[in-house]
Amino acid sequence: MTQIVQHFIDGARVDGTSGRTGDVFNPATGQISARVPLATTAEVERAIAAARAAFPAWSTATPLRRARVMFNFKQLLEANADRLASLITAEHGKVHSDALGEVTRGLEVVEFACGGPHLLKGEIAENVGTRVDSHSLRQPLGVVAGITPFNFPAMVPMWMFPVAIACGNCFILKPSERVPSAALFLADLLKQAGLPDGVFNVVHGDKVAVDALLTHPDVKAVSFVGSTPIAQYIYATGAAHGKRVQALGGAKNHMIIMPDADLDQAVDALMGAAYGSAGERCMAISVAVPVTDAIADALVAKLTERVRALRVGPGTDPSADMGPLVTAAHRDKVRGYIDLGVAEGAELVVDGRSVTLTDPSAGDGYFLGGTLFDRVTPDMRIYKEEIFGPVLAVVRVPDYRTAVNLINAHEFGNGTAIFTRDGDTARAFGAEIEVGMVGINVPIPVPMAFHSFGGWKRSLFGDHHMHGPEGVRFYTRLKTITTRWPTGIRAGADFVMPTMG
Repeated sequence: MTQIVQHFIDGARVDGTSGRTGDVFNPATGQISARVPLATTAEVERAIAAARAAFPAWSTATPLRRARVMFNFKQLLEANADRLASLITAEHGKVHSDALGEVTRGLEVVEFACGGPHLLKGEIAENVGTRVDSHSLRQPLGVVAGITPFNFPAMVPMWMFPVAIACGNCFILKPSERVPSAALFLADLLKQAGLPDGVFNVVHGDKVAVDALLTHPDVKAVSFVGSTPIAQYIYATGAAHGKRVQALGGAKNHMIIMPDADLDQAVDALMGAAYGSAGERCMAISVAVPVTDAIADALVAKLTERVRALRVGPGTDPSADMGPLVTAAHRDKVRGYIDLGVAEGAELVVDGRSVTLTDPSAGDGYFLGGTLFDRVTPDMRIYKEEIFGPVLAVVRVPDYRTAVNLINAHEFGNGTAIFTRDGDTARAFGAEIEVGMVGINVPIPVPMAFHSFGGWKRSLFGDHHMHGPEGVRFYTRLKTITTRWPTGIRAGADFVMPTMG
């Protein structure tokens, strides 16, 4: 019997009532593993009402109490990391070790949110006038929402809700309907951690649910990660309805390989950054930019051998380097880009359209092998557009300046990297490149949780990046209070130890 996924509203799992469902697949087998309800506007409004009812008590709870819930959640997450990773592998397809890595990166944001009492401290200035002081507060917004993608079912939600909740907000998560189970697992752990009912809710759905969140007057802010066209829609619709919005869009991440770079190190970096998680990462390196033809020839020769040796199989197979893509439709879309690259005249060095699996019995899964193109040019669609699959394009350039200009001319500015031994080149690259996240000999420069994540140009819509200090600013409002007290009788002695909590 096919499992029926539920929503999580007001502290409990509840059945969907819309009568509409979506299929959830196991990408390694192609079989339907569950059906997920697609919420009505009324169901979304029920979650919003639960969050709104929980907000007064949660927002006035001490930051210390909220932090203690986060500490409990952190411990539960650590104890259940393997189970959560297994859910991710079953619905997304990524190999189990990569799923564990995703959980770890999400856990780092939870650790950051445990510092809520410190993060929410304001500022004070004495004597801005005669016996007049000013101080600032950061206060929660109210009900906030997160709309998250399929490629990181645990990590991306944890980029959002731990910070939002620690700041005193109540949160509604609308996860991707392709990977719904991780969100429910996280909801269960939060309840076990002592989070009051209504503070965290999960509603599954499609555009109906998204639009309900974007237009409801009680939802004060919306966070989104996904493709650029949808990010534009989320930002425009949310902003038009008076909401604070951060919408992270697409990417086309380049890695420059300078002539002085350690080529073996660069190849190792490219293999993981381009083909890890089957390329379904917004921070995946999809364009290698070797400087000079000599470096390009050597790089492509080394990459060819390594890409052909990639072990592709089910995410549950510990010998597999790369699992399937998330759906048949997405696999076919990526395969279509490979067809397009050939038609555009790029040199197809390794063709992933035919692949030998580590487990031949998994032949009905959504598998695609690692693909390598050489001599790609900036006018080709396979260069311009985000492919979101295991496809690496090599664009040859004669010098460093051409490489920088190439990257700066692209419409996306999410992440980039350079591999070099020269400090002057690295320093110049960090200053000149028009990209939000930059790696120097680091292929996937995702910031740690106490910094903030976000790109530039058409990779980000909104003013705030995610998690870190920017996340705290996004989920709070600044209030400044100016105070003057008349002189009067001072209180007498108090011998009772003051307490907090």
